Formats: sequence, C-alpha cells, structure tokens
Amino acid sequence: MGLTDPDPSHPAQAASSAVPAVIFPNWREVLNQARLSDPTRAGYTLAIGGYLDYCRRNAFSVNSQSARAYMADVERRQLARNPALWKNGLNWFFTQGRKSSAWAPGAPSPGAADTGVTPWERRLIERLRLNHYSWRTEQTYREWAWRLDRFIGRKGAEAATGEDLKEFLTQLAVKGRVSASTQKQALNALVFLFREALGRDPGDLTGYEVSRRGARVPTVLTRLECQRLFEKLDGTPRLMAQLMYGSGLRLTELLRLRIKDLDLDRQQLFVRSGKGDKDRVTVIPETLVEALRTHRDRLRALFDQDRQEDVAGVWLPEALQRKYPGAGTSWEWFWFFPSRQLMRDPHSGWYRRHHVLDATFQHAIRQAVKTARLNKRVTPHTLRHSFATHLLDSGADIRTVQDLLGHLNLATTQIYTHVTKRPGLGVRSPLDLC
Repeated sequence: MGLTDPDPSHPAQAASSAVPAVIFPNWREVLNQARLSDPTRAGYTLAIGGYLDYCRRNAFSVNSQSARAYMADVERRQLARNPALWKNGLNWFFTQGRKSSAWAPGAPSPGAADTGVTPWERRLIERLRLNHYSWRTEQTYREWAWRLDRFIGRKGAEAATGEDLKEFLTQLAVKGRVSASTQKQALNALVFLFREALGRDPGDLTGYEVSRRGARVPTVLTRLECQRLFEKLDGTPRLMAQLMYGSGLRLTELLRLRIKDLDLDRQQLFVRSGKGDKDRVTVIPETLVEALRTHRDRLRALFDQDRQEDVAGVWLPEALQRKYPGAGTSWEWFWFFPSRQLMRDPHSGWYRRHHVLDATFQHAIRQAVKTARLNKRVTPHTLRHSFATHLLDSGADIRTVQDLLGHLNLATTQIYTHVTKRPGLGVRSPLDLC
C-alpha cells in the first residue's frame, strides 16, 4: 500500500467494519532487527505506535484506509516533524506485516486473529461467534458498541448503565436524526452487548426519544425507464438487473443466489434465509428463462476449473458446513453470480470463490443510470420498488405482492399504493375531467 497520497476523507470511513489488512503483533521485534539507522528506527516506532493507538482509540481496523486517515490527521495537526519518515514507517509496517501474517494452513485466520482490543469487546466477539452471527452482523454490533463507548467517555462501555443506553438512543434520534430502523438496530446491538458481553440486564428501557421520521415514498421507474436502464447494461450485470426487477429481489438476495435456488422449468425462484431469516418463493420472468439457462451452463466451466485447481468450496452457513462438510464443493451450492477473482474468507482465511460484490453491481447500475440520463436517483433497490409498483398497476392483489416481496406486515407493502399509476381508489385528477 502506498501512503504518499493520504486520503483526506473523514477517518470514520476506516471504521472497524473493514477486515484488518495485517496481523502483526511482533512488529517491534522485527523493527529492532531491521537494518535501519537509529533515527529512522525511532521515527518508524513513533509512527507505527501512534497509528496503532489511533486505531485502538477509534475502533478502526488496521488497513490502508485507516492509515491514510491517520496520516491526514498527523499532517493537519502537525504532529510529526518529518511526515515523509512517518509515511515510510507505515509503509514498512504494512509490507513486513503482510509477510508476517500471510495465511497458511494451521495459522490463525484474519477473522480468528481479530478478537478485540478490550476485555468487553473480546467477550462480545466471543458471544457473537458462539451464537454463529454473520461476519457483517458482528462488525455492525461491534461498531455500535464502540459508538456507545465513545458517547459515554472516560467511564467506558464496561461500566455502561441502562440510563446511558437511553441517553445514547435519544441522542441518535434528536441530534443524529437517524431513521427508526437505524435506532432499532442500535438498540438490538447494545442490548446484546449488555446481556451477552457485560452479563447484566439493561433494565427498563422505556422513556427514550424514539425516532419518528416518517415513511418515505420510494423512487419508482416507469416501465420505459426500466427498459432504458437495461439497454445500457451488458452481460451479467444486465441479467442481474433484469432478474432483480422481474422477481422483486433485495440486493443481498440476488447476490446470494445458488444454482439450486432457481427452478427454471417451473419458473420459480427460492429465496433462502431472506430478511428475518425467512424463506419464500417468487416468480422467474418467462422472458429470462433461456438467458438464465445459458448463464448457468457457462458457470459449469468456472465450477470445473475451481474443482481442478482444488479451490476451497464456496461459503456455507456454519451449521450446514458442519452437517455436510463437502457441500461447498458441490455444483448445486455454487453461486449463481460468482465473482471473477478468488477472495480471502475473513473467518477461515481460505481463498475461495465469493459471489459478485454488492459494490461492483451498484457501480454498474450507477454508470447505466448516468448513461441512460434518467432524472431520478436510482439504486439497485429501486428495481424492487418498481417490481411491486408495476404489479399493483397491473391489478395484482396486494397480499400476493406482499408474499412475493417477503414483507411480514401488509403495512410495509401498502407504501407502494402511494406511487401506483392510479393512487387511491382509481381517482382521476379533476384537470383530466375538464
């Protein structure tokens, strides 16, 4: 990683949700043995020690993003007499650290090595992993715990009380103006921290200010706008966008599809462990069946290549992996939209085939929207909104749409009645009657 051009962006972008780039606990020992002059070694020690303390204090991961943010802060506050020497020190740390922490069978994986920096965080991580929470959920819960820790101040999360938690939730609503769902996520994460990591009940949590930001009307594309968008996409991104719109999928549901989840003969798509850990069945557009079949047939070559090269099987939920150890190398569990490159699994440390990254697909959609010159803010989720709205426009029963979307409550689906072609009960504008 090069640090010659520090990223001036806010340090919060380097928060602990990122996977550590290196695990290098014995850096001082390696530095002392390096063939460097005493002034250089001293400068490197100050730079690296200050950077690691910066990461600990802010709950940031040790990676290039946080290093750039750290150097930007150092230069802004003029903490170093020779910033170039400090940059060289951090470059040395990452270069040597990658060599030191390169994963090999039997060595701790990045996920296993990232066990926290405080006793309460280590207990939180232990409980999350014992309960088989996903890697993303673990990072989210840890981030909320550190935000509470910073909010409390010197006392720290270890001594947090139920009143501290209520004040924090109130601050999120009043000053942070977060949505109700974000505040609820924070509540769930911090109640888990209290009960599982701190070993005590937070008590009565009534009385804090609840976020009351009203529901927003979703952005919806017309059918013509959908067609214009698809025309600006090619290959797999186009197929993904069409399937997301045609089946009403969430982005994560689209990305996590397996070969076995699409029954092309019956035109049924099975969403496994969707939002709320629920399964459901939705439709596959008839016009996509042949394209999906062709895409699936092409994947056989990639799957066979991975098996010939003895690549680790695709990721599976831990319980399933224990019950069927070889399932990750079977065809039916292969990703329907796999990534081109192998990636390191943060839990196991193995290099394996992952699904297409959400950022990759989102970038493709942004570029297509720009090229199509659509006058709306469009994200992948807009395609799901459009699916629901167009079904209601065509006269579909709202409860059928609810089932296809996987909404627990009908009220969630009813938001789309506000953006249908005929909102309300088929009411026409009085101007149309003039």
